[in-house]
Amino acid sequence: MPDVVSAVEGAEVVFRLSDPSHAFTGVKLWQELGIAAELLEFKPVDYGWELRLPRPSVHRMEYLFDIADVGMQTDLTNPRVVDGAFGEHSWLPLPGYVEPAWIATPPIPSTLTPHSIGSPVGPIDVQMWSPEGIAPTFELPLLLAHDGPEFAAYAGLTHYAGAMVVEGTLPPFRLALIRPTSRNLWYAANPQYAEALTQHVLPAIMTQYRSRRPVLMGASLGALAALHAEWHHPGTFDGLFLQSGSFFTPETDPQESKFEFYAQVTGFVNQVLTATTAPSAPVVGMTAGTPEENVHNNRVMAAKLTDLGLRVEYGETPDMHNFTAWRDVLDPDLTDLLRNAWSEADGAGTGRAGGAGA
Repeated sequence: MPDVVSAVEGAEVVFRLSDPSHAFTGVKLWQELGIAAELLEFKPVDYGWELRLPRPSVHRMEYLFDIADVGMQTDLTNPRVVDGAFGEHSWLPLPGYVEPAWIATPPIPSTLTPHSIGSPVGPIDVQMWSPEGIAPTFELPLLLAHDGPEFAAYAGLTHYAGAMVVEGTLPPFRLALIRPTSRNLWYAANPQYAEALTQHVLPAIMTQYRSRRPVLMGASLGALAALHAEWHHPGTFDGLFLQSGSFFTPETDPQESKFEFYAQVTGFVNQVLTATTAPSAPVVGMTAGTPEENVHNNRVMAAKLTDLGLRVEYGETPDMHNFTAWRDVLDPDLTDLLRNAWSEADGAGTGRAGGAGA
């Protein structure tokens, strides 16, 4: 009898659940790779339940066991568990997967200061991270992150920032972690939020913390909101880092049509895709997971922004729509974007038009 442990075995991934008395009436695998439902039913075996799947073409696989009359649970035989916005998932590394080297860098001394900034959409909570010992009056580059507290908790964004600074890969900088109080409403191409971000939040930060060359990052709807803010308030940001952006179109994303703000999202995306000129030219970094649904609209958007004359670096990773996938490409993808945005002379080649950091 094999060890009752889920594992990669040659060309297969084998999931095992101990239940020798077969107290459970059935077990299915929850996953996000789009594997057909009929292939996800476990078979009863002597030691309990087993499922064999052809090894998927990704570097890591997140999953849960869906046990009849019990519900979803992690794989108790697998110590690898990752937390996220929708709870904990078990995960297996597949051949070729390597975690980022910066994870092994010890966190540096830093400060994390909470702020609540008033705006037309209500208070917007921001946590300001910076290396310890740097006064607010000392000018530093600025990175702002949509879903910032989640990026810090689930993707190690502040750990990444500290590692890049201590290793000398990036200059010391400040990081503004923006909390999305009303995420779908704010991030779905909402002009009121774009105004709040560019005309209230960013000026408030840059008044209290002397900053230059602001760059805005976001994932999923947060990436859409980042592009929307710069498009409608051109010259505000020197760079945009857009991961797995929700750049929905009716052609690439009909499955999202029931999303409550689908019309607002597709309307803005169409505005960009039919534009003949771009209102500004920030440097842009984009990433997406090759197997994820959003990869198609990200390819379309990257090609369009390039056609409009923007400097775009686009990359794909063999993973899905999750914080670990976004974490794993921060270096080199975000690192390169920040180098490009922060190494050029102020206002040169970035399309800035006297924005908030001027």
